Amino acid sequence: MSTLLTSSLHERHVALGAKMADFGGWEMPIEYAASGGGVLKEHLAVREAVGVFDVSHLGKALVRGAGARDFVNASLSNDLGRIGPGQAQYTLCCDDDGGVVDDLIAYLVDDEHVFLVPNAANTTEVVSRLQAAAPAGVEVVGQHRDYGVLAVQGPRSQQTLADVGLPAELDYMAYADAVWDGQPVRVCRTGYTGEHGYELLPAWDVVPPLWDALIEAASRHGGMPAGLGARDTLRTEMGYPLHGQDLSRQISPLQARSGWAVGWKKEAFFGRDALLAERERGPERALRGLQALDRGIPRPHMAVLGANGDTVGEVTSGTFSPSLRSGIGLALIATDAEVEDGDELAVDVRGRRSAVRVVKPPFVESHVR
Repeated sequence: MSTLLTSSLHERHVALGAKMADFGGWEMPIEYAASGGGVLKEHLAVREAVGVFDVSHLGKALVRGAGARDFVNASLSNDLGRIGPGQAQYTLCCDDDGGVVDDLIAYLVDDEHVFLVPNAANTTEVVSRLQAAAPAGVEVVGQHRDYGVLAVQGPRSQQTLADVGLPAELDYMAYADAVWDGQPVRVCRTGYTGEHGYELLPAWDVVPPLWDALIEAASRHGGMPAGLGARDTLRTEMGYPLHGQDLSRQISPLQARSGWAVGWKKEAFFGRDALLAERERGPERALRGLQALDRGIPRPHMAVLGANGDTVGEVTSGTFSPSLRSGIGLALIATDAEVEDGDELAVDVRGRRSAVRVVKPPFVESHVR
């Protein structure tokens, strides 16, 4: 008997012929069959029309109490002073040595309430670290199964939300608390695909009927349900890092080129001293984009080879790009290798040199704004 957690849409996924897999302890859909999908079709539906994802495995936590905003700002990397209530922010929870415990989204409600959405596998760790650091009067509450998360992504996502009566006229990284069928739903202009899109946070029991309404609306706009396989190919085309591969406790924000998500002028956040020291000396490796020049496909842990055949880095993420019809990847490359965009390198594909070009992500045009 499986010990994996399931979302409130599990039976619907099974009915759609979903191929299921373990994501951070949750049994979630990789791709669908009965809907006529599959990773390739689902990916292209998001790029060309709209896709609806169940990402309810993502964590949820609320930091509340007098000084909650200041506490989160003194803990997580980004600067909450840059945004106001009704806005969201990408941020990092770092270790004392500068490694990344998790990357997450912070929703600023007001000075006494900050809602966090971490990755599924890291939720317990993030919550426990914040709980251990919280001052008197500030409470950190895990709300993992109180809410589901649905992502509606693609150029026709705005029409899809409008069709079901949810607010869609939102600025990027802004959110609105709406009501759908008499129930509260938080709607945010965020996503992980590079397309115009939204992430919805309804109550756990509201997820199934809202999913049904969104799937029906999306189908009228040429869309379909999409699994986490397409989510991965879409995010890789954007060069978005995945925690555990492109960001980790061994890969700092500077190495992952995510230093833009660090409030360097803040007086305090987890890992501040180590990250300032690394920035001063310069990171020893940096994340770069690779695009295949032949039929090879970069895969995680493959060695990246220089012109002389010497190892200069390692692939962290890699896939076949449905948009480009070629292999793409992200790799940590040694900075002393002096690699530049446009340089030709190679990836060791089971003993065979596969030619790649160093490119600056995104690999395809972003439409998030």
